[in-house]
Amino acid sequence: MILLSESAARSPKKYFWISGLLSVLLILLVALPTLMPDRVPFLAPLKIDTDPENMLSEEEPVRVFHNAQKKDFSLYDMVVVGVVNDRHDQGVFNPRTLAHVYDLANFAKTLSWTDENGTRQGVISVDLMAPNTVDNIEPGGPGVVKFDYLMPTPPKTDEEALAVRDKARKLPLLNGTLISEGGNALALYVPITAKDVSYDVVQQLKGRIAGYDAEEQYYITGMPVAQDTFGVEMFKQMAISAPLAMLLIFLLMWYFFKRVTLVISPMIVAMVSVIVTMGLLVITGNTVHIMSSMIPIFIMPIAVLDSIHILSDFYDTYPKYRDRYKTLRHVMEELSRPMLYTSLTTAVGFGSLALTPIPPVQVFGIFVAIGVLLAWFFTITLIPAYIMMMSDEKLAGFGMGSADATDRDNATPLARLLKLWGRGTYAGAKLILLGLVVLGVGAWYGITQIVINDNPVKWFDPDHEIRIADKALNERFAGTYMAYLLLQDKTPPLPYDAYVKELSARLAAKDGAPYQVLAAELPALATQARDRDGLIDLLSEKAEAGWDNAPDADYEQWEAAYDFVETLRTEDEIFKKPEVLRYMSALQDYLLETGLVGKSNSLADMVKTVHRELQGGEADGFRIPDTPAAVAQTLLTFQNSHRPDDLWHFVTPDYQKSSLWLQLKSGDNRDMSALHEAVARYMAAHPAPEGLEHDWFGLTHINVIWQQKMVAGMAEAFIGSFIIVLIMMAVLFRSLLWAVLAMVPLTFTIGMIYGIIGLIGKDYDMPVAVLSSLSLGLAVDYAIHFLARSREMRKRFANWRETSTAVFGEPARAIARNVIVVGIGFLPLLAAPLVPYQTVGTFISAILVLAGIATLTILPALVRLLEPFLFKKQKERVTT
Repeated sequence: MILLSESAARSPKKYFWISGLLSVLLILLVALPTLMPDRVPFLAPLKIDTDPENMLSEEEPVRVFHNAQKKDFSLYDMVVVGVVNDRHDQGVFNPRTLAHVYDLANFAKTLSWTDENGTRQGVISVDLMAPNTVDNIEPGGPGVVKFDYLMPTPPKTDEEALAVRDKARKLPLLNGTLISEGGNALALYVPITAKDVSYDVVQQLKGRIAGYDAEEQYYITGMPVAQDTFGVEMFKQMAISAPLAMLLIFLLMWYFFKRVTLVISPMIVAMVSVIVTMGLLVITGNTVHIMSSMIPIFIMPIAVLDSIHILSDFYDTYPKYRDRYKTLRHVMEELSRPMLYTSLTTAVGFGSLALTPIPPVQVFGIFVAIGVLLAWFFTITLIPAYIMMMSDEKLAGFGMGSADATDRDNATPLARLLKLWGRGTYAGAKLILLGLVVLGVGAWYGITQIVINDNPVKWFDPDHEIRIADKALNERFAGTYMAYLLLQDKTPPLPYDAYVKELSARLAAKDGAPYQVLAAELPALATQARDRDGLIDLLSEKAEAGWDNAPDADYEQWEAAYDFVETLRTEDEIFKKPEVLRYMSALQDYLLETGLVGKSNSLADMVKTVHRELQGGEADGFRIPDTPAAVAQTLLTFQNSHRPDDLWHFVTPDYQKSSLWLQLKSGDNRDMSALHEAVARYMAAHPAPEGLEHDWFGLTHINVIWQQKMVAGMAEAFIGSFIIVLIMMAVLFRSLLWAVLAMVPLTFTIGMIYGIIGLIGKDYDMPVAVLSSLSLGLAVDYAIHFLARSREMRKRFANWRETSTAVFGEPARAIARNVIVVGIGFLPLLAAPLVPYQTVGTFISAILVLAGIATLTILPALVRLLEPFLFKKQKERVTT
């Protein structure tokens, strides 16, 4: 490392040319395939992905299952457009507002296009839900149901507008979904081909809405909207917040080191580290995800930390030598080993994230680790090179006063404060450790209060339009977050031979000669058919022939036998069975009582609604029919509507799987987890008919799964990296006791940070989880510098009292400057409208400040009490 620094000091321009050319090359390698993909098809273009579904690998079973069910039930992600009118007495149900709604729905149907691959993208118009695209279901006479569009044309009078509302209220599939329960709002559900088209669709809808001279308010929300909007704004924050943070860091360093030209060097190191790291990320084909978008924010403080140590030592030492090269050599001899180990431990902390089962987190961890090592390389080369390129005139008067150590230790308010701090840690060592125990107990309690939760809509500030829309619509409607509960019989079908044997026993057990005749012929028919459907066809032919040729006395028996054979065809169509539909309906009622579900829609609701209209529209007809044949009749009737394919959103064509649509008012993972538990409890207490079992799919369910995996993966990664860092500390200090000592500030910092998170009620979400790696790397950095410098200085003094005074000189000033510069420097991220950036800014600052305070308070107190054990060999040498 010293050789690298000396090489850079001797040939400074060469190292700047190399780093500059490398940065330009990577910028071009990223820009060219993105801007001109046809010219450089062999390079990977920039890819952006904000879909939380991709937090799981494509092969993850829960994701494979989710996509399979979406395909089976023809389900798509939805953009929800809410229309609210609080000014009109009739709410949105007035001619003017409904005319706008009618126009907006027709406009939404046109929002589709063909991409460069020839694939149709945008809105799936056939499944769009709006008053003018859904059916009103009414009696059309005895045993007849009439299907008409709910709003075929915009109403011309208030009475016609109210009639639209009243008709929708009678339909369970629309009440609470399409229209609000209060009747003053309605919603349009715009299905889209993929989440990443939602931003374009929303912008065009907003453009259309802007042309209305309207008194109503329009709100647009939905999970895909939140995710895609975050992706767009994510890059704005990368372009605004990160440079603002660096500007503040620059100003603080200028304040400390007094030379603008000198403090530019850490900015160059940070910029080059970020450019090279992000360039490598893109050209290797990795996607810029929510996590990887934060890589620059994590690399910048780490890139600046070592630079500040070098500049701080150089600032304090230069007046002694008045020679750049000699000063640099002295500085690098003192700092080379600590900086190498701090970089390695930080890289290990982030690299451990590669062990998590979350692909974007793996990429994040690997490339932050790469960025840390790059920052180390650029720091030990570019900083010395930059200093050597400065003229002696620019360093005239530079440094901390005279060469006298006493003067330097009193030259600034920070130096005087640290001098008093050092005395306090020596005199109050026992009191400090008592406070450490008390704070540790409080932190442990806070950790037990942590709630694991995430919600993509909460990635935005409360005053962001997406959060406002989410609140407005969930106050009025049953819920804009969708979860899907799948019911199916997972029992594998009987093998053909076993089925024949069972059917033979069933026929033999029935009374009547026709059944015995069929039972006797069954073996021959089974051999002839060779599969189940073919066997039923042959049995049906035999039964029909027997029925046609039967004498009057046996006519009814053969008719019954024929009906029995025909029922064999639909025995697997379990969702035509009344007892199954009643069970679904009871489950829906239970879920409403839990308060977790605002509303649910199912095949049972569809059957009950059509049955009511077949019975003349009376309320007592709103029930499940008593026979499978009657159920089948309601379903056949529904298929005469304008939207017959809506049936297949709730049941598969073989009637062996059915999905319940559950509308939730919250997209929080903890609410979805509570719903999981509620359904499991109900089905355990009320066994389902036909051996039905349940599964979940939908984005809210997937978010729960990846969070569970993330928490478990982060815990394993942290424990693993903690052990590795402990081993590295033992190697660095050649002592297990010193290694354990180095881990104390880290353990304290992480405990306090997560304890505070639990106490203030902050959700344990993705950014918070990842910050444990930052805590590990940076808290150990300070400890390494403090302990390594303390051990070296202890060789020159007789005891820790004298050593402590020296340690709380330049070494402590370097740590304190780091704490102040980087701790305050990232506060501009709090102004970002994206909550993950606010979280990162807040906790980076908190971690750095707390880790610095812990290092400068706890470690000297521990060294004071453990002095006989820590410096035993030196004591023996002095005695000898």
